[in-house]
Amino acid sequence: MLYFYTGTDTETIRGKLSAILEKAAQKTEVLRITDAHTRNDLIAALSGGGLFGGARTIMLDNVMLNVEMREYALDQVKAMRDSVDTFYVYESALDAATRKQVEKYAEKSEKFEVAKTVKKDNSIFELAAALQRGKKKDLWVGYQREIAAGKAPEAIHGALFWGAKQMLLRENSARARGLVAALAELPHEARRRGFEFEYALEHFVLSVA
Repeated sequence: MLYFYTGTDTETIRGKLSAILEKAAQKTEVLRITDAHTRNDLIAALSGGGLFGGARTIMLDNVMLNVEMREYALDQVKAMRDSVDTFYVYESALDAATRKQVEKYAEKSEKFEVAKTVKKDNSIFELAAALQRGKKKDLWVGYQREIAAGKAPEAIHGALFWGAKQMLLRENSARARGLVAALAELPHEARRRGFEFEYALEHFVLSVA
């Protein structure tokens, strides 16, 4: 009998298989073959006949990553299904055609993939919020964090300028008008005085009220 597991969520899969093999070890001989073994090791394992002649539990762990074992393992999937032994096959990375070839003979097939999440980086816009609220310490700490993370001063300036303009649209206060004017002038002032833009922006962050 053949049970087939695939996917990149190795923690989940290995956890499941460890529990299965631990339970199986109470009743049968358990044999594990990995991609670190040789083709001859695989052939011997699949030849049948445990120490006491009974059915065995055999774990094949990523053997198809080993070029020397891949072809033989694929040739034997039907025999695994029909064997008195129980086979657990785990492959972390298989092409679709090969996976279907193994699934065809598997009693059960499960796939576990690591969830792909894309975390949106809003940290640079937190600077704009700190500017709007007049949180000088938060603004300074956030500015240093963005510079350390490799953000371009021009990108940081853009976020602050956007925040100031949003503030102006919302409240049209003297402070908002002053921030918009100062940030609009900052690149030109830096060029006139021959300052690095990063230092001019740092000075603005330190002096903003």
